[in-house]
Amino acid sequence: MIDFRSDTVTRPTPEMREAMACAEVGDDVYGDDPTVNSLQAYAAERLGFESALFTATGTQANLLAIMSHCGRGDEYLCGQSAHNYRYEGGGAAVLGSVQPQPIENEPDGSINLEKAKAAIKPDDFHFAPTRLLSLENTIGGKVLSLDYQRQARAFCGEHGLLLHLDGARVFNAAVKSNCDVTDITRHYDSVSVCLSKGLGAPVGSLLLGSKAFIERATRLRKMVGGGMRQAGILAAAGQIALEKGPQRLIEDHENAEYLSAGLADIPQLEINPASTQTNIVYARCKSGRAAKLRDYLADQGILITAGAPIRFVTHLDVNRQDVDRLLDAIRRFYQD
Repeated sequence: MIDFRSDTVTRPTPEMREAMACAEVGDDVYGDDPTVNSLQAYAAERLGFESALFTATGTQANLLAIMSHCGRGDEYLCGQSAHNYRYEGGGAAVLGSVQPQPIENEPDGSINLEKAKAAIKPDDFHFAPTRLLSLENTIGGKVLSLDYQRQARAFCGEHGLLLHLDGARVFNAAVKSNCDVTDITRHYDSVSVCLSKGLGAPVGSLLLGSKAFIERATRLRKMVGGGMRQAGILAAAGQIALEKGPQRLIEDHENAEYLSAGLADIPQLEINPASTQTNIVYARCKSGRAAKLRDYLADQGILITAGAPIRFVTHLDVNRQDVDRLLDAIRRFYQD
């Protein structure tokens, strides 16, 4: 099956499988798994932070970040479309007793900082104290500009807020911005990075920040059941993903751009190819037949997620020939 549902569906490379089979391991809860420790040290240096923590998922990394920055009864600001608000089970509120204050995202994925300023609560016991601004880059495949992120850092300094980045696809953002990833991460107090999306690892994310911040997050990771034992088996693949995965993301972006152009030539679909910035493509079925298209494509050995709009995601297990096969199948569907 050719799978365009998400870049989470990538399978470990033969190199990753060999590294996992041969990984030197210990008990990571005791802090003595050498492969996990090596990954964390490399990640901290690569992304410009004092310390890093290997986590089971991106959801867990974001949860630990919010709970480490905020206490019970505090509040964090985020986008209405933010993953850690909409798609992570309400974990910050349920498990951390931290109140989210969503703000409508702008068309480019940013949060209007004037609206964020208006959402900051006054120092009054009627309100949850606002502690944190959380941004996402990329968000829906859109890349936040470096200038905007500089402004967000200054904004947080002015208003006494901490700044977290859900950087699940931050390396995609760096590739699109034609910059080193540290040109993005240097603006933030903490960053989460997903290893199991475009970078290609089978499992795992990273949380990065100061030494004291990661110590708090490590305690919380244990509390929420995220203390894994011989986790070096997973970290070995994560190391390869972090070292080598970013180098090939441009191929995913090029395939997404190619897909966008092809979909634009299908009159039954509505798409703006210029809106495709990284590896995520959105197209709307004008006739409302997205579910039937999904079922038809599944019979052709192609997986998509039906929606309004439909989201297509390119990744390391999708090549240019796979994109052509998808486009040909969609054309046949609308010709029937």
